Amino acid sequence: MPPKTNPLRLNKLQLKTLTLFQELARSPQTSTSRGDQGFLITSIPQAHGNHFHLGEGVVMAADASGLKNESVWRALHRKALIESSFPTALILTTAGADYDTGLRDAILHGADH
Repeated sequence: MPPKTNPLRLNKLQLKTLTLFQELARSPQTSTSRGDQGFLITSIPQAHGNHFHLGEGVVMAADASGLKNESVWRALHRKALIESSFPTALILTTAGADYDTGLRDAILHGADH
């Protein structure tokens, strides 16, 4: 039997936000690795206009509303995907880093500027 898609039953906003946290963890400008304990993220990008830059890509602001949503952070914390210090920082746990959201290609777009 194939592994269950979205086994923690995250809603769409939680999935999008977790995808962005995973991308933030990939960049040394926005995160610090804590070895097998995850990634400390202290820099959340600000949108300019209808988008913001994240690594080599661009994210539409509409796909990033969970980055400033305390309820989303709380839900991800309850499911042990992050350790929240809302609104200033979070630790993306190894479970959060490894969770397959299936959205990376859908919300991260190639940059044109």
